[in-house]
Amino acid sequence: MVKHIVLYTFKEGVNKDDAVKLIASVLEPLVGKIPGLTYMETRSAFNGMDYALYSEFESREALVNYKDHPLHLAAKEHFFHLLDSRVCADYDL
Repeated sequence: MVKHIVLYTFKEGVNKDDAVKLIASVLEPLVGKIPGLTYMETRSAFNGMDYALYSEFESREALVNYKDHPLHLAAKEHFFHLLDSRVCADYDL
Protein backbone atom coordinates (compact mmCIF):
# COMPACT_ATOMS: atom_id res chain seq x y z
CA MET A 1 0.00 0.00 0.00
CA VAL A 2 1.16 3.53 -0.80
CA LYS A 3 0.06 6.59 1.13
CA HIS A 4 -0.02 9.90 -0.78
CA ILE A 5 -0.10 13.19 1.14
CA VAL A 6 -0.27 16.59 -0.54
CA LEU A 7 -0.44 19.99 1.13
CA TYR A 8 -1.44 23.12 -0.78
CA THR A 9 -1.77 26.85 -0.37
CA PHE A 10 -4.37 28.79 -2.30
CA LYS A 11 -3.78 31.92 -4.32
CA GLU A 12 -4.51 35.20 -2.61
CA GLY A 13 -8.20 36.04 -2.58
CA VAL A 14 -9.46 32.46 -2.88
CA ASN A 15 -12.24 31.61 -0.42
CA LYS A 16 -10.69 28.69 1.47
CA ASP A 17 -13.94 27.05 2.60
CA ASP A 18 -15.51 27.18 -0.85
CA ALA A 19 -12.33 25.91 -2.50
CA VAL A 20 -12.00 22.93 -0.15
CA LYS A 21 -15.65 21.98 -0.73
CA LEU A 22 -15.16 22.19 -4.49
CA ILE A 23 -12.00 20.08 -4.41
CA ALA A 24 -13.63 17.44 -2.21
CA SER A 25 -16.63 17.29 -4.54
CA VAL A 26 -14.52 16.47 -7.60
CA LEU A 27 -11.70 14.37 -6.09
CA GLU A 28 -13.28 12.16 -3.43
CA PRO A 29 -15.76 10.54 -5.88
CA LEU A 30 -12.77 9.20 -7.86
CA VAL A 31 -12.41 6.38 -5.31
CA GLY A 32 -13.77 3.27 -6.99
CA LYS A 33 -13.49 4.85 -10.44
CA ILE A 34 -9.70 4.92 -10.80
CA PRO A 35 -8.02 1.51 -10.49
CA GLY A 36 -5.87 1.16 -7.39
CA LEU A 37 -7.19 4.28 -5.61
CA THR A 38 -8.67 2.84 -2.42
CA TYR A 39 -9.22 5.88 -0.17
CA MET A 40 -9.16 9.66 -0.35
CA GLU A 41 -10.01 12.53 1.94
CA THR A 42 -9.60 16.26 1.53
CA ARG A 43 -9.61 18.70 4.41
CA SER A 44 -8.97 22.31 5.24
CA ALA A 45 -5.51 22.68 6.80
CA PHE A 46 -3.83 25.15 9.15
CA ASN A 47 -0.34 26.13 10.38
CA GLY A 48 1.00 27.33 7.06
CA MET A 49 -1.01 25.35 4.50
CA ASP A 50 -4.59 25.81 3.37
CA TYR A 51 -5.65 22.38 2.16
CA ALA A 52 -4.57 18.76 2.72
CA LEU A 53 -5.20 15.72 0.54
CA TYR A 54 -4.63 12.23 1.89
CA SER A 55 -5.08 9.15 -0.28
CA GLU A 56 -4.18 5.47 -0.37
CA PHE A 57 -3.22 3.33 -3.36
CA GLU A 58 -2.75 -0.39 -3.82
CA SER A 59 0.78 0.10 -5.19
CA ARG A 60 3.30 2.60 -6.51
CA GLU A 61 2.17 1.71 -10.01
CA ALA A 62 -1.42 2.61 -9.10
CA LEU A 63 -0.24 6.01 -7.85
CA VAL A 64 1.68 6.64 -11.08
CA ASN A 65 -1.37 5.65 -13.14
CA TYR A 66 -3.64 7.92 -11.05
CA LYS A 67 -1.56 11.00 -11.81
CA ASP A 68 -2.24 10.72 -15.56
CA HIS A 69 -5.69 9.11 -15.42
CA PRO A 70 -8.24 11.06 -17.51
CA LEU A 71 -10.71 11.30 -14.60
CA HIS A 72 -8.04 12.78 -12.33
CA LEU A 73 -6.90 15.23 -15.00
CA ALA A 74 -10.50 16.31 -15.62
CA ALA A 75 -11.09 16.83 -11.88
CA LYS A 76 -7.99 19.02 -11.59
CA GLU A 77 -9.35 21.37 -14.25
CA HIS A 78 -12.02 22.47 -11.74
CA PHE A 79 -9.58 23.73 -9.10
CA PHE A 80 -5.94 23.73 -10.19
CA HIS A 81 -6.14 27.44 -11.07
CA LEU A 82 -6.90 28.18 -7.39
CA LEU A 83 -3.64 26.68 -6.10
CA ASP A 84 -0.49 28.60 -5.33
CA SER A 85 1.97 26.05 -3.89
CA ARG A 86 2.16 22.31 -3.38
CA VAL A 87 4.23 19.96 -1.20
CA CYS A 88 3.90 16.19 -1.65
CA ALA A 89 5.19 13.07 0.06
CA ASP A 90 4.51 9.42 -0.67
CA TYR A 91 5.47 6.38 1.35
CA ASP A 92 4.98 2.61 1.41
CA LEU A 93 3.13 0.97 4.26
